[in-house]
Amino acid sequence: MAFITTSSAPRGSKLSFAGVVKAFAVSRQRRQLAQLDDAALQDMGLTQADVDFELKRSAWDVPSHWRG
Repeated sequence: MAFITTSSAPRGSKLSFAGVVKAFAVSRQRRQLAQLDDAALQDMGLTQADVDFELKRSAWDVPSHWRG
């Protein structure tokens, strides 16, 4: 299996194609989260501070069970 390394991934990381696809999915989901209004965030139990924190994370910063 071929691996690639990227400059924005954690140092020394090797990512498979599937890992890159997941990172793009995470980025897309975070962009969609940023578009939600306060009522939708409240329905999910989130605050704007929660969203701001999530948006500052890199695409590679996901729970370990997502990386499998």
